[in-house]
Amino acid sequence: MTQYIKGTDISISERYRLALLDLDGVVYRGKNPVEYASESIRQAQSAGMLMEYTTNNSSRFQAVVAEQLRGFGLDVEPWQVITSSVVAARMVAHHVPAGAKVLAVGAPHLREEVTRAGLTLVDRVEDEPAAVIQGWYPEITWNELASAAFAAQRGALYLVTNRDLTIPRELGIAPGCGSLVNAVIEAVGHQPAGSAGKPESAMYDEARQLVADSLAETSGERVEPVAKDQCLAIGDRLDTDIEAGNRGGYDSLVVLTGVSKPNEIVLADPVLRPTFIAKDLRGLNEPHPQVLQQDDGSWVCRDAVAHVVDGVLQVRENGDADAALSSLDALRAACCAVWQVLDSGVEPDALTIPEFHI
Repeated sequence: MTQYIKGTDISISERYRLALLDLDGVVYRGKNPVEYASESIRQAQSAGMLMEYTTNNSSRFQAVVAEQLRGFGLDVEPWQVITSSVVAARMVAHHVPAGAKVLAVGAPHLREEVTRAGLTLVDRVEDEPAAVIQGWYPEITWNELASAAFAAQRGALYLVTNRDLTIPRELGIAPGCGSLVNAVIEAVGHQPAGSAGKPESAMYDEARQLVADSLAETSGERVEPVAKDQCLAIGDRLDTDIEAGNRGGYDSLVVLTGVSKPNEIVLADPVLRPTFIAKDLRGLNEPHPQVLQQDDGSWVCRDAVAHVVDGVLQVRENGDADAALSSLDALRAACCAVWQVLDSGVEPDALTIPEFHI
């Protein structure tokens, strides 16, 4: 029988060793902490869970992000913050010789990470870089984009920090790194060799290695990266955080404190489906109930039951349909019921799904 949403009899912080935490919408919203996040993270750490904070943002220095998190009462070192600039520089270092020339089009943070990765930072295409990394920052210029295109056209390995098409700003939604990457692609005529940001899984892979490196430095002995089945990707977006987990073979937890809404999760494509669902990060320190299929085809999660009948999702908790629409257990059961129907070939538009409000 297919298993969709997983359950665990012990808390997630006891079940998994390393949390790969997204930031915006999970730990903070801009300058403000997300409710329950800090205390939940501290409690999980007390249970032995390691924390690594992951973000597609390529312009903010790790130390700046770490300082913000410390302001929320969290014990965070800069190395625990892994940005797409950190990952991009490490990715390039895996593909070119030590000390190779790299053109970095992006924020000072990206340039610093290139140097930290043991590579030689250059500023001109005429320096014949072996690789070019395209990032994003507010002051980026046409000349910098043109330089990235010229270097890629000359055969430099072309990587990007992330492919997010948009970025939220104070006045609205603005073009993100991915929009500028598309402009360079049009000039170059081919896709980048890779992207450091989610939904690619490289960020999670590098995070595991960074944790191992830090533990080895402390102990003075070689430390293997935490096994994938002991790592949990945590985020608020299905199309970045959760998809990256699925692509990389990581279990995942989606929280309802940011972008993704319950009905979006119910109708998610397979690559976007989380392993666990929680209202907020308090879910780190709680057991998660099993969702089991019954002989009649319905799915049960404790007192909640979900069944798709003639294309209509029916949910009840203790027999109450209205109460079910605000129940996390009913949402878990609903996901299993609907995912099974979708996997049988039924189109999402053919289903009637009531509106959850959790």
